[in-house]
Amino acid sequence: MDNTVDLLLATYPSVSMLLVRLGAGIVFFAHGAQKVFGWFGGPGLKATIQTFQQYMKIPPPATVLAAFIECFGGLALIIGVLARPAALGLIVVMLVAVAKVHWQHGFFINFSGAPGKGHGFEFNFVLLMMLLAVLVAGAGLLSTDRMFRPLGD
Repeated sequence: MDNTVDLLLATYPSVSMLLVRLGAGIVFFAHGAQKVFGWFGGPGLKATIQTFQQYMKIPPPATVLAAFIECFGGLALIIGVLARPAALGLIVVMLVAVAKVHWQHGFFINFSGAPGKGHGFEFNFVLLMMLLAVLVAGAGLLSTDRMFRPLGD
């Protein structure tokens, strides 16, 4: 039991992991809140479901799951609660996004706005690396996880 709890929660008082966790958490929460609640100029859940179904053939239950993982997984990272499971769920969401949308456009973001060309997976790659860091190292300093399983004090 102790090993399982450590695997989920244990973390060192790392400032760098705090920064990585907060950066990823804010990005995912904001994008997820756009999809789930329509906040920050987003479409909301109904429109997100329609768009995902129409353009990517993703079924509504999978869309709802992905939107909730983004929103509440991002919130979990911000708070630092169950950061490793949140990171794992977000990694899956990002891998699907790369496979379904971004891979076909190559690596780079389409900063020039070239018509007919979407964004590559550059941004997703950076987010994936941040999430992998959280998955490996844990939530770091100022996290709820650390309150329950501190290491290195």
